[in-house]
Amino acid sequence: MNSLPAELIRSLRKLKSFNEEAFISVHQQGGQITSVRMNPNKSWIPDPGSGIRDPVPWCSNGFYLTERPSFTLDPLFHAGAYYVQEASSMFLEEVLKQTVDLTRPVKVLDLCAAPGGKSTLIQSVISKDSLLVSNEVIRARVNILSENMTKWGAANVIVTNNDPRDFQRLENYFDVIVVDAPCSGSGLFRKDPDAISEWSENNVQLCAQRQQRILADVMPALKEEGILIYSTCSYSQDEDEEIADWLVEEFAADSLQLTVGENQGIVETVSAKYNSFGYRFYPDKVKGEGFFIAAFKKGRVNEEENEVKKHPSAPLRTKAKKPVDGVTAREREVIKRSLNDADDLVFIKQQEEVLAIPATMEDALALMRSALYIKKAGIKIGAIIREELVPAHELAVSTLIGPSIARFEVDKETALQYLRRDEIKIETEYKGWALVTFRALPIGWVKVLANRINNHYPAPWRILNR
Repeated sequence: MNSLPAELIRSLRKLKSFNEEAFISVHQQGGQITSVRMNPNKSWIPDPGSGIRDPVPWCSNGFYLTERPSFTLDPLFHAGAYYVQEASSMFLEEVLKQTVDLTRPVKVLDLCAAPGGKSTLIQSVISKDSLLVSNEVIRARVNILSENMTKWGAANVIVTNNDPRDFQRLENYFDVIVVDAPCSGSGLFRKDPDAISEWSENNVQLCAQRQQRILADVMPALKEEGILIYSTCSYSQDEDEEIADWLVEEFAADSLQLTVGENQGIVETVSAKYNSFGYRFYPDKVKGEGFFIAAFKKGRVNEEENEVKKHPSAPLRTKAKKPVDGVTAREREVIKRSLNDADDLVFIKQQEEVLAIPATMEDALALMRSALYIKKAGIKIGAIIREELVPAHELAVSTLIGPSIARFEVDKETALQYLRRDEIKIETEYKGWALVTFRALPIGWVKVLANRINNHYPAPWRILNR
């Protein structure tokens, strides 16, 4: 492993609870800690040989693994049974629980969401009547975000591909905004030693400037007294405590102090200028990687000052029209046969495909359509052809799927054949659409014909290795 940057070590020596010897030692030892977070919306029992052991102390569904398996060759991974997430970043759950009333419906924006770790966590803790907008600015990364949110299976999610500035069109709209900001990445040195050679003090400064720009662009979309949660995987004060002070100064934000469990190893820091609270995760103190997180309540500002802070090109938010491209009563009856709780859903037809969204999300989707580029919304149900539902893969792995759908439980070998889009054999007299399940969780559709079984797993998602 490359030596840690001397400039970084020097900058950390003055920080609270930094132990230089232990910090360097844990990086020299190498090794990798693997953790997963279970999907609470999909019931399953882990295999005793899965390696799932100790719980992550600050996350209700987080667990450490004894070793890192091949997740690609685990059908449960493709079924959305769990998400592979670094343990330190799971502390977001505790921040949300301590700063937000999660018993009521809230509108949450995860601004820098790809590949989906924090978005799937947020969706797990908000109520079913809440809305999560999961955004990724980089077009090349929004596809993996959309795929992971599809596997997670929830309907109350909209995936967008927009610049932070675009959200100024939704002024004072979100109750919570989570910004896991692009950073210099020093917190990942143990996990990714190659990142050491890319680190520099100059890059830290560039990242801090970009973080300020991102936050300034998106803050108008946060309600007054709404909650901003800011995080990085950097150790540098320029990207952590100094950004916290900048938020207090620029936006009259109130820093929020959190309660941290005893003996968890999380270090509470206080910034130099405004005594803003932050929470640092050092890999020599916690079972996880380097991480920083802080929470703020947006202050109230007078209208004259607010007008100055708005971006001059930001259009005013207007009430959008609800979509009128719904389904017919007959089509609704066809769709309802495949779903749970269909009466709580609104169906929207986009060309031949039908989307299902919670009724509570209808106004929000209409507004998002008028303001943002939407990559995915709700659950794609499929197309109705000659009064038959030709189901979409999103429906198979969603939490909307009803119990009346025909299912074929398969062993692991057959499940992997299916996930490779190979031909599979099932002894059955049944004809028509059916789910392939592994350990009772759906992984996709097949259509059983008289002389063959057609594999309908999405081609772009197929497993390539053998």
